[in-house]
Amino acid sequence: MRVLRAMPADKAKEKLHANVKTAQELAWTFVLERYLGRKVWNDDFAQGMAAGMAKSQPPKPPESFNEILTQLEKSNAEWRALIESTSEEQLRENVHFMAGPKKMGEITRMDWAWFLLHDEIHHRGQFTILTRMAGGKVPSIFGPSESEPWF
Repeated sequence: MRVLRAMPADKAKEKLHANVKTAQELAWTFVLERYLGRKVWNDDFAQGMAAGMAKSQPPKPPESFNEILTQLEKSNAEWRALIESTSEEQLRENVHFMAGPKKMGEITRMDWAWFLLHDEIHHRGQFTILTRMAGGKVPSIFGPSESEPWF
């Protein structure tokens, strides 16, 4: 959340490069990952794919960047509660997710959680670049940053 909050909100809708999402679009990706995370966690994703995702559509993004951040905080709290309420045995159970083009495969809930975490680390890295391009100050993540030196 510190990285996302470092983005100047007034620049969140600006297209900073032709080949990248706006910061607002990228921030919404984190919310959508929580939505997808729950669908896979509950093993509803494969059923939705088979039905052409007709069962439910992802939520639409709010208009403002700050509303997206509020929604993300709520989604993060819900995801954390889901993980904390899951037993070790349930973490080892298989659910279904894409394993290739038009192919579903099995993955344990634990591996699914790790998959999402790593994907979000990737998107956080993208976000730091957008923040810097927009003139924001990138906070320290794993160590000092240019904007937040440690010494």
